Amino acid sequence: MRTVIQRVKYAKCTVDQEITGAVDQGFCILVGFTHTDDRVTVDKVVRKICGLRVFSDPNDKMNLSIRDIQGKILSISQFTLYASCKKGNRPGFTDAAKPDVAIPLYEYFNAALKEQGMEVQTGIFGADMKIELCNDGPVTIILDSEEL
Repeated sequence: MRTVIQRVKYAKCTVDQEITGAVDQGFCILVGFTHTDDRVTVDKVVRKICGLRVFSDPNDKMNLSIRDIQGKILSISQFTLYASCKKGNRPGFTDAAKPDVAIPLYEYFNAALKEQGMEVQTGIFGADMKIELCNDGPVTIILDSEEL
């Protein structure tokens, strides 16, 4: 499982000119799954996300978590996080989980974040989404479950 976590002032997802999810201060998270991911993997990543101390405290130090600031999350499915560019110039996506595996894991990911007390907005799995955001800092963290 791979995630790209961006600390944002705001973020929104639009599909067919309709906003499907929007948040103010918090995270915009791009999330992708591979064939070996399961709920245990998701739980591990969710715990790490909820505990990341990347928001500024009163002394302007990155000491606060998304929980501490009561931030919100925009969660976007992103199979291209498993792109392989080893051969040629056209990425291959054989390491990305197929929808029958990825959709339930994506839904579980969002539900697990909510169980941790997070407000979660989403895009639409597999849709042509337009993501607009203001990266705050900029702060961008890449989490790969293989490295946790």
